[in-house]
Amino acid sequence: MAEATGLHYQFHGPDDAPTLILSSGLGGAGAYWKPNLPALAQHYRVLTYDQRGTGRSDRALPDTTSIADMAGDVIALMDALGIERAHFIGHALGGMIGIETALASGRIDRLVVINGWRTLSPHTRRCFDTRLALLRHAGVEPFLRAQPLFLYPPGWIAAHDADLEAELAHHLAAFPGAETMEKRIAAVRAYAPSPEDLGRLSDVLVIAARDDFLVPHAASLDLAAPIPGARTASFDWGGHACNITDPDGFDRLALSFLES
Repeated sequence: MAEATGLHYQFHGPDDAPTLILSSGLGGAGAYWKPNLPALAQHYRVLTYDQRGTGRSDRALPDTTSIADMAGDVIALMDALGIERAHFIGHALGGMIGIETALASGRIDRLVVINGWRTLSPHTRRCFDTRLALLRHAGVEPFLRAQPLFLYPPGWIAAHDADLEAELAHHLAAFPGAETMEKRIAAVRAYAPSPEDLGRLSDVLVIAARDDFLVPHAASLDLAAPIPGARTASFDWGGHACNITDPDGFDRLALSFLES
């Protein structure tokens, strides 16, 4: 893994293939995409990266940060790596970064947004309030122990309980700090793109999971409404992190869209 502009990044797949950038959600780490890399890297030069403040990237954040700032990091990374154009897949917050990168740069060809939104649902606001209360009053470990509840379906959590427990120590060691997490949550809560800005996008696939506990299905699909010709797809099962719980189904869907 290498570093540029304060961001740690890694390429996967053939050097001569088109570039596909993957951007994760609130956790921010490029390792989130591990289940999807084998399929995606067969067809693309896949770029994963740790968002600023997370993982092995620069941990320093200003007093406030925004989705526009996070998109600026992507554009700076593209410039540093000589990437003129790319496709982009973003999960939740990462999808919002993709939207802002496309709007600010005009250099994103096809964009996939997984369980994102354009208007914060009252339900999602309550979820964030609950997570912040855990972080502030119970501490980092309870915050991280609760995280799977917002990401995965109950049956998947039960079947993968041992794996989730084994990963806890890693997540504790990699946690970016309460202050950084609060700034990132504030940024994603404040994001509200206008219909006019979304109307400037094209070649977008919006994916929504019907059993997403964090973001209501209708709120995710609503993102597509102002985007001309936006395609939509729904997962009946998979939760907020449906690309993790159903990687084969997600990979087929994403590759079909990117290659169509």
